Amino acid sequence: MNKLVIIILLLFSAISFAQNKGTITGIVLDKEVDNSPLPFANVFIKGTTIGATTEFEGNYSLQINPGTYTLVFSFIGYQTIEVANVIVKAGETTTVNKTLSASEGISLSEIQITASNNKESETALLTEQRKAISIEQKIGAQELARKGVSDVASALTKTTGISKEEGSGSVFVRGLGDRYNVTTLNGLPLPSNNPSKKNIDLDIFSTDIVEYIGIDKTYSALNYGDFAGANINISSKNYKGNGFVEMGIESGANAKAISVNDFYLNDGPNFSGFYTKNYPDFPLNNYNFTTSWDREKATTPINSGASLKGGNSYSLGEDTKLNFFTVASFNNDYTYKEGIARGGVTSSGLPRKDLEFTSYSYNTNTTLMGNMGLSRKGQTIKYNGLFVNSTSQEQEEYVGTIDVYDNASEGGGFLQRAIFEKTQLIVHQLLGDHKISDSFNINWGASYNFVLNNVPDRRQITLTPDNWSEPEGPKSFKQTNNASDNHRFYQDLEDEEIAANFSATFKFNKNEFDEFAGKLTLGYSGRFKTIDFKATQFNFRINKKATQPIIKDVYNLDSYFNQANLNANLFTIETFRGNVNQPKALDPQTFGGPQTIHAGFASLEYAFNPKFTVIVGVRGEQINQTIDWNTSLSSGTSELDELEILPMLSMKYELNDTQNLKFAASKTYTLPQYKERALFQFVGATQSSVGNPSLYASTDYNADLKWEFFPKSNEILSVGVFGKYIENPINDVTINSASNDISYVNSGDLGTVFGAELEIRKNIFEKESKEGYLKNNLSFGFNASYMSSSQDLDKEKVIKETTAAGYPISVDFTNTKDGLTGASDLLLNADVSYYKEYKKDKSIQATLAYNYFSDRIFAIGTENKGDLIDEGVGTLDFVFKTMLNKNFGLGLSVKNLLEPTIERIQEVQNVTVSSYKTGINAKLSISYNF
Repeated sequence: MNKLVIIILLLFSAISFAQNKGTITGIVLDKEVDNSPLPFANVFIKGTTIGATTEFEGNYSLQINPGTYTLVFSFIGYQTIEVANVIVKAGETTTVNKTLSASEGISLSEIQITASNNKESETALLTEQRKAISIEQKIGAQELARKGVSDVASALTKTTGISKEEGSGSVFVRGLGDRYNVTTLNGLPLPSNNPSKKNIDLDIFSTDIVEYIGIDKTYSALNYGDFAGANINISSKNYKGNGFVEMGIESGANAKAISVNDFYLNDGPNFSGFYTKNYPDFPLNNYNFTTSWDREKATTPINSGASLKGGNSYSLGEDTKLNFFTVASFNNDYTYKEGIARGGVTSSGLPRKDLEFTSYSYNTNTTLMGNMGLSRKGQTIKYNGLFVNSTSQEQEEYVGTIDVYDNASEGGGFLQRAIFEKTQLIVHQLLGDHKISDSFNINWGASYNFVLNNVPDRRQITLTPDNWSEPEGPKSFKQTNNASDNHRFYQDLEDEEIAANFSATFKFNKNEFDEFAGKLTLGYSGRFKTIDFKATQFNFRINKKATQPIIKDVYNLDSYFNQANLNANLFTIETFRGNVNQPKALDPQTFGGPQTIHAGFASLEYAFNPKFTVIVGVRGEQINQTIDWNTSLSSGTSELDELEILPMLSMKYELNDTQNLKFAASKTYTLPQYKERALFQFVGATQSSVGNPSLYASTDYNADLKWEFFPKSNEILSVGVFGKYIENPINDVTINSASNDISYVNSGDLGTVFGAELEIRKNIFEKESKEGYLKNNLSFGFNASYMSSSQDLDKEKVIKETTAAGYPISVDFTNTKDGLTGASDLLLNADVSYYKEYKKDKSIQATLAYNYFSDRIFAIGTENKGDLIDEGVGTLDFVFKTMLNKNFGLGLSVKNLLEPTIERIQEVQNVTVSSYKTGINAKLSISYNF
């Protein structure tokens, strides 16, 4: 009884105390985003510990004793505003609304630890995800910096359901590879830098240019329909604030590269990567080549980098603002690999090629980007300019059995390849957003893209034992059978594209809360692309009737390939079109042509009530792809002309303020690429490929269901399931030919993918200062994807369709059903981050990040041979950053700590066809912000 009395008295006292207090409430708006609500801003009473953080809709509320106070509004990167003489009366509510505008610049370079403004922060992007009707995911500059990510391809692997192809910038989304994905920059398409790929290599994009990366795994009518995996949109930095300049330098090394006694590269290319080389005049008549066949000793393989970035914004009158941002960066890296490389493994398990290899590589990336924006009263125009020069250089050396049926069948062969590849990307974009009225908005964009991919003077040498019965004996060229075994190759790919987007949005049916229930968007998208590919290969045909000399030093091949030995008729120079006696011998092998896409779309979004919203849309695309080719195999033209009607549906039901249930369904298509349809043979070290003009588009049906829970502004728990049904899937397969070439076919009637995804972001603990700034935080992130894929493999379908089109292809699949290439059953990402701010402008941050993908199919097995399987790999990275003061920051990253073996095996025969390690990478970085 006494306890009950005490409880009643306490409750009465609490109620009486509350009634003696007053309330300050209001909403904080963001001037930089058309006065939209500003979540997570700080509002506190000056001189006290009483404060609050604004909610998702910018609202806040404080309870305080009656009196007169000064109210402080702040947000990182924005001006801090004080409102004096705020009078609070007991039992009454005082409303104070405020609009904040950008102030001092905040940079989120790889080595700086700080908060950021809206589109870069993890919290703000989670807010967008919660509010979005569609199923979407974004990773911003803040998260990329925390995890030490330096390029876009690596950034994507930190998100749910995405893995990266080893040795390239291509990614797999839910097990679907390059052909199923779309890459855009600020919503406008990007060209490819590789004739074998649909998308540009994402590792050429430095995260210095990134505000956030959007990953849309469900289709929207506003996007292009050549899509089944994801639409990956890179949003470039959009700076707001006062002027800043930041300089950064970095240095590091790859453990394997730094451990070799001598590091070797090609003759010709330079340190910067700005290098090109054309073949000489009269290359068939005389030996006029000036670059050496021999490797060159390089400098100590120390990785390095430097960057300079800056931005500013200016007020041009009360309502007009001009802002700009620019960044220039250069970085390079050296890597070294050694292992085994086998090719052409037969059904009995015998490798046709059985080699050990060493590979020295050197890569560079130079990035220049600048943008400028002008905004006034809801009218915004932006310009983006981007230049990237990305290069890769490899010195590859193979020893062993080059061909068990031909060259060095008992071993002792030596094959050397010197490869330099350069990609230059130029992008110009003009973007506009115009708020005509509260109910009418126009958005448009136009871009010009140009890509030049250049392979100047790739060189290959093939030496065999002078006497095959003595594999370890002296080497010579006398056993060489194919002219192309020793060659120089020159390639140019130009991809030029103009693209445009236009949409008009009409809002209607305003409710009692002054909100529109409906939104209708109508628009047009267009792509006008031209591909021009040309290549010339100079083959050095060894004269087997001549007495071939012993090659005493395999690293001194200039002593053999020279004018004197050409005059002595030890070898002749020819192309695939013939020798000096053929008038068209120097005509390059070519393919290319125009591709146009005209698209109209309509999208209707309607909120039936505050909890339930639906988007229905449809897009029509008229696609024309014309390919002309003229090669040593044949010449011809192939045209693909299709009209695709693509419906979509998205639904969102808000279970409560923190939980959503979302559903999406759509129809899309997958377009074959130029190289896949051109009857052109690409020759590699261990594998060649040839196109299929009869290839046609696949049709994709997609469905997703996802539950999202946001316990706090920077936390999420989500679970999703998805399914895809693909008609006439396209696959790379080994065809029945003398050289066992790879080609591209519609391999069956259907393929399916089903899976589930889980994402968790949780603060294990967090402490804040009285002003509301984060001081001490330990956070955990985890995401996982589990998938099951299957597809029909029908050799009769392939033979029938290709024969009917006039380009017969014969293929003999080992299985009648198989998984999709590139699809891992299990993908995992996990990270733990600790952040501590000792005092203003002094902090440390440490992140440990783990990534894993399980076994996946690299190539489908044929002729009773098993699938080629990339075995599962787990990687572990550590990133440490510290701010020593307001201007000076340090960073340390150590990546690939587990140093796993990268292996590819051939199932059934259980033969390892590739095996190597890439080494641990360590880097130290320094930044200074003026």
